[in-house]
Amino acid sequence: MEDDRIFLDTTRAELPVWLLKCPPAISRVFQLVTSNSFSTTSPVIAKIVHTVDLLHLDDPSSEQFTLEMIQTNPNTPRSYKLNMSKDVAPMCVFSKSNQGKISVEGKVECKFDMEPQNLRAYSNLCRDRTNKAAVKTRKVQVLENDHGMFMRPMPGIVVGQLPSSLKEKRKLAQSKRQDAKRVRMDKGEMLNVLFRLFERQPNWGLKQLVLETNQPQQFLKEILSEICVYNKRGPNQATHELKAEYKNLGGSNNE
Repeated sequence: MEDDRIFLDTTRAELPVWLLKCPPAISRVFQLVTSNSFSTTSPVIAKIVHTVDLLHLDDPSSEQFTLEMIQTNPNTPRSYKLNMSKDVAPMCVFSKSNQGKISVEGKVECKFDMEPQNLRAYSNLCRDRTNKAAVKTRKVQVLENDHGMFMRPMPGIVVGQLPSSLKEKRKLAQSKRQDAKRVRMDKGEMLNVLFRLFERQPNWGLKQLVLETNQPQQFLKEILSEICVYNKRGPNQATHELKAEYKNLGGSNNE
């Protein structure tokens, strides 16, 4: 039976360590230098300068830390002010070796936030990073099928033809503009015109009546709802015809 227990080396558990919060550009430098180093000695990437004003030890600002980068990108600021804070949550640093051994490397005593001394250089770095992120990379792809198979329109789509929904919207907008130009008749006069039209033929579509009367469509609908019935099915589907009482009235007028 295999032993699945994990042993944790706590020899350095009480060793005080610092937590450094650094910008991504500096973090990449740290990772790049350490990954490219094959020597037994650790490469010097940066140095920390600790300054103490011995005449004002009671003043918290008398103690200052700065970090000077030795290996860095030419466009990256080299000098940084380290703002120290000891008000940190309890944290420990762990490490894992290539053999899988896990160790506690120490306990976080304080943390530092890096603040660039040369703000102009840092703002230029941020601007360049934003500009690079905004650049759209274009790719050229060679199609395996060079017979134009992928250049053909999908079934049901006609080149140069607008989608049906867009067509309907344009027709509706055009109809509204035309209605706005038409002048309404007097209702009594409009009724006389409609009765004469229904004497000519018993069934009329709404669009036909709009063309015959040159009246706003909504105005016609209101009057037709009073004097007509709308055929929803049958041989005269989608047409209007006079109600029975108006048909009789029309017949008596014709005698």
